[in-house]
Amino acid sequence: MENVVDAVRGMRDVLPEENLRHQHILAQLNAVLVGHGYQAIDLPLLEHRDLYVRKLGEELAGKIYEFSFHGRDLVLRPEWTASVLRAYISKMNDAALPLRLRYNGPVFRYERPQRGTWRQFTQLGVEMIGAAAPRADAEVLGMACAGLQAAAVIGYRITLGHIGIIRSLLGSLGVSERTRSVLTWSLERMRARGVDAVRDALLNEIEGEREGFDTTLLDGLDDTQAEGLLLHTLRSIGVNLQFGTRPPEEIVRRLVRTLRRTDQRATIERAIAFLAELSVVRGAPAATLQVLRDVVTRYALPDPGFAELQSLIDTLPLHGVPLDAITLDFGLGRGLHYYTGMMFEIDDTSGMQLCGGGRYDELVTALGGRQSVPAVGFAYGVERVVLASQSPAPVAPTTVNLIAEGRDAYPYALQCATRLRAEGFAVVLDERERPLTNHVREAQRRGNICLVVTDADASNATLQWRDARDGRVLTVPACITELEALR
Repeated sequence: MENVVDAVRGMRDVLPEENLRHQHILAQLNAVLVGHGYQAIDLPLLEHRDLYVRKLGEELAGKIYEFSFHGRDLVLRPEWTASVLRAYISKMNDAALPLRLRYNGPVFRYERPQRGTWRQFTQLGVEMIGAAAPRADAEVLGMACAGLQAAAVIGYRITLGHIGIIRSLLGSLGVSERTRSVLTWSLERMRARGVDAVRDALLNEIEGEREGFDTTLLDGLDDTQAEGLLLHTLRSIGVNLQFGTRPPEEIVRRLVRTLRRTDQRATIERAIAFLAELSVVRGAPAATLQVLRDVVTRYALPDPGFAELQSLIDTLPLHGVPLDAITLDFGLGRGLHYYTGMMFEIDDTSGMQLCGGGRYDELVTALGGRQSVPAVGFAYGVERVVLASQSPAPVAPTTVNLIAEGRDAYPYALQCATRLRAEGFAVVLDERERPLTNHVREAQRRGNICLVVTDADASNATLQWRDARDGRVLTVPACITELEALR
């Protein structure tokens, strides 16, 4: 038994009273999503490992529950977005766009258990597929806030970032796509561990990619000639380049760029210095945007798309999102490598993250889709929202213990139970045929209403109400009236 307990340590048992509150908050959140026209989708807990390891990022990829079964590498779902996109690509890619989908269910991550963090928890969220920024972004962020308001979460704070702007600026600095990706997803590491940690990791990775290659064969050739030579050579020796979603020509083009090491140290150092400045730019939206513009001007870089971000910020109040609740943060990374634009997180007053999301316009093609499709979404951690909610505890339905005294009264008791349930009451019909006093005592201990039917009640179509006044005889309609008054 001890081994069984160890196997689920960090998971969570949700007992009846707590589950009642969980379901109550879940219904409040879900009502907001339904009201915005999002259709429900449900998907398997198990997915192929490759679906997630490509785009999750190092931190989350290290937390997945993975195993092999009959030669297949599988995972327990660590989040929903990739699964929803997989279903869209395989079964819904002919649907009219934008496609609004909502989901609700457990996800699994090997986290260190602490307040608000479990290894199995519930995500409730949405994906809007086929809608471009910034209006779709504003709808999604506004909907996330509306759900928290419906769930009586008071004083939440929004952290808003934009990974697309950062990628555009790094591209303007002249770094390659690969180096740009490494730097982009090092933002939070840079803020936590310092510039040197990011610099060392990046330079080591670049050196590792080139190790073992003799590039003298490509000397004197321009990029087009080098790509043609390398493609011909690889095909001549039988190397299979037909894998993944990229054509062989693009694979070879990337390889040539890696071998030539177009990112010289000076370029990388300049990009790291720029990113170090960027990672600490945060504050109120208007002032923070101006700081970023000043940094971009000082580095003589082109406009990376300020108009889109400004439009999003201007639109958010129309969705009921207060600007004074927003912190614009250009060091926000979120740890998921599929984001391409706006990203956000919402925390409660203690700093516990309640939900997060963003835009991921390249994920459809990364997962094998025929063409790029814009998309944006977010998810709540439902258990955390329950912890942060100030909503009053929900009231359980009125429960009635119905006791048949004598076997001849049992058919009539069943009729009464059916009638009461139809009126919305929970009715427990005791089947143990114990003495009447035991039944009454148990109902009182549980705080339930106790009704008794006897053979005489079956003949007279009545019920006996057992409480402090003990034994009032009521007709069924009169009993329902009394119960209604107690709701």
